[in-house]
Amino acid sequence: MDELLKLLKDNARYEVKDLALLLNKEESEVEDQIRKLEEEKIIAGYHTIINWEKADVEICKAIIFVNCVPERERGYDRIAERIARFPEVEALSLISGKAEFILIVHGKNMHEISNFVAHKLAPTEGVNGTETMFILKQYKSNNIDFENLNDNTERQLITP
Repeated sequence: MDELLKLLKDNARYEVKDLALLLNKEESEVEDQIRKLEEEKIIAGYHTIINWEKADVEICKAIIFVNCVPERERGYDRIAERIARFPEVEALSLISGKAEFILIVHGKNMHEISNFVAHKLAPTEGVNGTETMFILKQYKSNNIDFENLNDNTERQLITP
């Protein structure tokens, strides 16, 4: 199953017949495995990685550190649930270090993200501080190098 997950992580558009060939399994067996992984929420979704800059679409993203105090008997879970409900939040993780949470948020522009922080995130119960860093340019996402998508002229040096 690990091999199947790795293949789908690298290319969610593989057809079942191709996966079956790569895994040396029957198509029906691969279909059953995928269905089971989806039912168990191990496969939580399928996504397309878009280079918005090349698409000429205005989008602004930011990374936000969020400081908060854990709640008795619930820890950080209830605060995370509140924050996760905001549609602007693409990713939310509990982290170690200078803050409790790190968020990736999106909006049409910096002003929209600033309004989100000021009027939605910061006043959220349990949140007692934020630090916002705007993403100015994205060079790589999910192992996709946006700068060198079709440029194979410069190869990485491999050493034993």
